[in-house]
Amino acid sequence: MNWNWSVIFDNLPQLLEGSLLTLELVFASVLVGGICSIPLAIMRTSDNWLVRGMPLAYTFFFRGTPLLVQLFLFYYGLAQFEAVRESILWPYLREAYWCALIVFTLNTCAYTTEILRGAIQAVPQGEIEAGKAIGMSRFNLYRRIIMPLAYRIGLPAYSNEIILMLKGSALASTITLLDLTGMARTVIARTYMPIEIFFAAGCIYLLLTFIFVQCYRLFEQRLLRHQRISRPA
Repeated sequence: MNWNWSVIFDNLPQLLEGSLLTLELVFASVLVGGICSIPLAIMRTSDNWLVRGMPLAYTFFFRGTPLLVQLFLFYYGLAQFEAVRESILWPYLREAYWCALIVFTLNTCAYTTEILRGAIQAVPQGEIEAGKAIGMSRFNLYRRIIMPLAYRIGLPAYSNEIILMLKGSALASTITLLDLTGMARTVIARTYMPIEIFFAAGCIYLLLTFIFVQCYRLFEQRLLRHQRISRPA
């Protein structure tokens, strides 16, 4: 098999342009989803079954259905309802970009909620009792003890979720967005060289994942530096 390397280099600027949209979707959805997951994770640990059940139903749906199905239901399904088309949100909901961003945010928020819920429940009970013993309010207990410890416990699982979100963002191309995968398909339709273009797109995804893993590793080491045991010289 003879590889046509020139077609890769000629179309690399377009692939990099698509990767910028991919990064934008992933960064925005992870940021907003991570913020929204905090109150939902706290609700999931409530003793009240009603408070606990509402976020459970939400996370069960988004974790139990494929991301592709969620995209199709949101992008193609909502347009079938006249109430949606007449609402003030329709100028946004009819745009593929906003639909993808909303679905990605809801999806990653569901997974992050469960990660945080497990991390909160894994916080040592002694730490919580110590906070109560010195008279901390419930708000300060979560702010100073429970949530900081929960984030440290959930860091490894959360990094995996962000990587999965990066790879899952390739589905945005199915609703006409020209992200990295969508741009690759556009270039293939023009050049008829799928192997070379998809190879280049795969290398870019691999590079983005590598950069993220290294950055996250540095962040994790900095956050958990107090746990490192100094070795004798």
